[in-house]
Amino acid sequence: MNALPNDPSLKLVRDMLRVRMIEEAIAREYPKGEMRCPVHLSIGQEAVAVGVGAALERTDPAVSTHRSHAHYLAKGGDLKRFYAELFGKEAGCAKGRGGSMHLIDLDVGFEGSTAIVGNTIPVGVGLALGTQVRGENAVTCIFVGDGALEEGVFFESANFAVVRKLPVLFICENNNYSVYSPIRVRQPTGRKIHEFASSIGLHSQSHDGNDVFSVAETVKAAVDDVRAGKGPAFLEFATYRWLEHCGPYYDDNLGYRPEKDVAEWKARDPIRVAEAKMQNHPGFSSDVMERWRGEIATEIDAALVFARDAAWPDTATGGDYVYA
Repeated sequence: MNALPNDPSLKLVRDMLRVRMIEEAIAREYPKGEMRCPVHLSIGQEAVAVGVGAALERTDPAVSTHRSHAHYLAKGGDLKRFYAELFGKEAGCAKGRGGSMHLIDLDVGFEGSTAIVGNTIPVGVGLALGTQVRGENAVTCIFVGDGALEEGVFFESANFAVVRKLPVLFICENNNYSVYSPIRVRQPTGRKIHEFASSIGLHSQSHDGNDVFSVAETVKAAVDDVRAGKGPAFLEFATYRWLEHCGPYYDDNLGYRPEKDVAEWKARDPIRVAEAKMQNHPGFSSDVMERWRGEIATEIDAALVFARDAAWPDTATGGDYVYA
């Protein structure tokens, strides 16, 4: 196992590169037909997940959305178990029964993700209530997309969190699109998501989601406030997914996103932004990046071999973990 950087700034950059390469490997492998589950990749959005992961403790519960790979990995999720889950194997983090959209790993505080928009919001608020009742000094992180704020359950859950002053941190990745629909056709002109959340009583802010250093600093401050008992908070981060809503391909040929917007967001690649800011850091260089690429590629290759070689679930256990 390669030694990870002790310097927090270096670790943020390496962690983003690792998440990017892990998902790029999925995009390469997916067309082979061995991963028999839908995948929602977050290439281009790595800074939010990594910045949040750096600010949370292992014991802080987190729940996520259908686009959850980066959140799981940045929270400390196991790569071998992650890939095994995508292959439907018993060694997967959900024992091969959940696939890409239903990741869970209680060992690192990742309490689950779901395919239904907004579905983990009340789950996360419930987790926070539990920690409050038990007197635990934990912050529950709830990842949402911009589309989740169009679901009634957000208002109900946020209101309850505010009333009970629960230790909840909402992280909104605003990538401007819900499948093919931009936010301008889904929400009123002039509405700002963080102001909308503030009107419910959440301590709300809006920030650049492609600057990992800013994300990490902002989230750390918010986590400290929530942990200190100041009530639930909401952080909106503007970012952009590069690939199609669901799947491993680019879909800009469909014309639903202006070419100019795509180009501008890709020019603000969070990894390139971080590299530019690290040019004068004594421990950083292009050689360091190349070394990291080699280390991560080796890790990915080993994890893919593990996933392919892992056993399938026993068919006799098909009814296990089913609640009806």
